[in-house]
Amino acid sequence: MPAHVDPPIVAVVGPTAAGKTSLSLDLAERLGGEVVNTDAMQVYRGMDVGTAKLAPAERRGIPHHLLDRLSVREPATVAQFQGWAREVVAELRARRATPVLVGGSALYTRAILDDFEFPATDDSVRARWEAELEAVGPAALFDRLAEVDPEAAARMLPENGRRTVRALEVIEITGRPYSASLPHLTYRDPRTVQVGVEIDRAVLDARIEQRVHEMYDGPDGGLVAEVERLLDEGLAQGRTASRAIGYAQAAAHLAGEISLDEARDRTVFATRRFARRQMGWWTKDPRIVWVPHDAPDRVERAVAAVGAVASR
Repeated sequence: MPAHVDPPIVAVVGPTAAGKTSLSLDLAERLGGEVVNTDAMQVYRGMDVGTAKLAPAERRGIPHHLLDRLSVREPATVAQFQGWAREVVAELRARRATPVLVGGSALYTRAILDDFEFPATDDSVRARWEAELEAVGPAALFDRLAEVDPEAAARMLPENGRRTVRALEVIEITGRPYSASLPHLTYRDPRTVQVGVEIDRAVLDARIEQRVHEMYDGPDGGLVAEVERLLDEGLAQGRTASRAIGYAQAAAHLAGEISLDEARDRTVFATRRFARRQMGWWTKDPRIVWVPHDAPDRVERAVAAVGAVASR
């Protein structure tokens, strides 16, 4: 690669439990890169078991960025994360290291890679919608969004009240659908490549169920013990972290609202639904180069896709 050319930006995408993490490590090793987390919940300290965060000993000595930045009490926004990630990507490329982005948060990834600037905010408008959220609950507010902007609603989770509030705020301020302000399929830097991990739905569903059971049945109390500890640190007061899949269900179990088996089942159901929504994002992006999760040459295929971009 000529000295004056920046390394490409690589993003490993796909549904949760598909095998993105191992591919990202393989690519970082092959490309002389470092891993940049794009999972919205792995930015929280202590949220390890339920987010499948790699322990330091499992990172193969590869530096990882944007992990453990916030306490569970602190809110996180896509705009804030975009700033952090773009700064890290620029710093890595200045050092001639290839940024390898990996995580399951599609909007976070797209906000980093694509030409996407966030609409302005209005505190009074947001406060009014937040009061409405408190009064009617996330499901009812989401129904209102679905009526006025079904395209935006199709990309969001009904239980994510904060994102629904943000969408309704933008619609009111701009007079346009919130979907009009979402990222367009235009890379900020043409030397960008997305590698998608392709996996059959039935296989993915089985892997999700296995992962969830391993989280709940893990050593030292697994996910339930982790959530109990985080509740002592203020998890219930955290507007973002408290809604994470698995954490909300385990917290409901600890509160005596549901049994342990029901918490597991609800986590499996919510994770599978989340995976469907993830794929709804990714399959609409024709720029992604897909590699089968179990292909013996998947790393070589991914490296070839990166090489095609790097040679431009």
